[in-house]
Amino acid sequence: MEQKEYRAELRYHRVSPQKARLVLDLIKGRRVEDALNTLAFTKKRVAPAIHKLLRSALDNANYLATEKGEDIDVDNLYVARAIANEGPRMKRIRPAPMGRAYRYQRRIAHITIALAEKRRGNGVATVVGEEESAAPAKQAKGRTAGKKAAGKKSAGRKPAKKK
Repeated sequence: MEQKEYRAELRYHRVSPQKARLVLDLIKGRRVEDALNTLAFTKKRVAPAIHKLLRSALDNANYLATEKGEDIDVDNLYVARAIANEGPRMKRIRPAPMGRAYRYQRRIAHITIALAEKRRGNGVATVVGEEESAAPAKQAKGRTAGKKAAGKKSAGRKPAKKK
């Protein structure tokens, strides 16, 4: 069964993508209810805009579920993706000493949030669309048998000083 995503976009928002990513990293992978609570108490200027965007994605999920007759559980929705991409930059000029001018750029972000549903199966929460078979365990960290250790350079002798 394929995983269904419900998304919302906020384009041309006057905040740098780097600052938006700080807030988006707080909500990635969390349940929608937890993410909304986190955003409500975050003291960043972009947090209310992301809160509104998350509500919009939730409303999109409810609307699409009723339109297509799908049965989704809003309590099982989580933030699958939260991305802040760079938009066009606005070039500005600041006056500088001796009649010169300094250029600077005001950054703009395009923010996207995608929600997906976690389904319960076999007593364990799984994401819809994932294989239920257990993946083989990763190899132990460290050197593998095929690689050689890098050899040390010998210090060697220094020639004796002449008097």
